[in-house]
Amino acid sequence: MRGLPGSGKSTWVNEFIEQLGVDNAIHIRQYGYFSTDSYFVRNGEYLFNPKKLTQYHQANLTAFINAMAHNEPYVICDNTNVCRWEYMAYEAAAKALGYQVRVVVTGEPKSVEHQKLCAKRNQHKVPLALITKMGLMFELDD
Repeated sequence: MRGLPGSGKSTWVNEFIEQLGVDNAIHIRQYGYFSTDSYFVRNGEYLFNPKKLTQYHQANLTAFINAMAHNEPYVICDNTNVCRWEYMAYEAAAKALGYQVRVVVTGEPKSVEHQKLCAKRNQHKVPLALITKMGLMFELDD
């Protein structure tokens, strides 16, 4: 998954896995759905700590690779992945382990209107100024 905070990445994932049936959706949520944001949640509260970001990204990547090593049928990375280098390791590992890779971009990250919408609806209170900066940096595949 790729997209600005509040662009609908998690919503897209939930809709996708729900169409696979309840049992599959439960299984994927437990064993095949990975987001670095989940590492910042303590007692149901999101507490972002920039000092932990690198550590948590590495932990998320490791968990993602472990799921593929255990032959999980669907393995999803739900991060912003603004720049290509941010998801290259996920993509390379998936291909190396024989997985079909699908990169989904939610919304239009370069659109000012989309950035404003993301600022209003993102769950982690990321301000418009930062979302705009992320939108300007967002690398779109051609």
